Amino acid sequence: MSDQDLEHYFSADPSVPFERERIRVEVWDRDLSLDTGSGVFARGRLDVGTAVLFRETEPPVDVDRVLDLGCGYGVIGLAIASHLPKAQVTAVDVNERALLLARENAERLGVADRFTASTPDAVAPDAVFDEIWSNPPIRIGKQALHELLLAWLPRLSEGGRAVLVVGKNLGADSLQRWLAEQGWPADRLASAKGFRVLEVRRA
Repeated sequence: MSDQDLEHYFSADPSVPFERERIRVEVWDRDLSLDTGSGVFARGRLDVGTAVLFRETEPPVDVDRVLDLGCGYGVIGLAIASHLPKAQVTAVDVNERALLLARENAERLGVADRFTASTPDAVAPDAVFDEIWSNPPIRIGKQALHELLLAWLPRLSEGGRAVLVVGKNLGADSLQRWLAEQGWPADRLASAKGFRVLEVRRA
């Protein structure tokens, strides 16, 4: 991925012209129609890591508050909202274009009343979540990623968990060790196509 691509994906206002591209994906036995777009991660596709996440996990059950961390066009949070008719899903990203797409996709799927997409600083500081799901933005760099996780993992409710998918070649195993060192031991739920699916539980 080029530096220009990174600038687009992780900028508040990507500079490339905005072009939407609709995709249809099957997630946990549900068909979702979603708009992706230029300047947003995984335009025109479901990226491999997120596909592994869905394939190797079951959808959450009996949870009320879910965070989609680094939501992009919203596929993870929207899939969860589609499966949990009572759950409130919060999706966060720094890319305003991604947030726009996520909101539009929520409207199309009929879950906009339970799905909120915003920048991280717009989330109430006292908000807590039963589960956090994420294909985290590894390419922002190790220090920034560590800061991101240490900012959000403490927002898990007692007994809550985070489910993360991380590329092995992008440091999944070292991240798992680091999480344990920070007091957030992570179990490996699955390993497929060069990705690890990690589960972090709050004690």
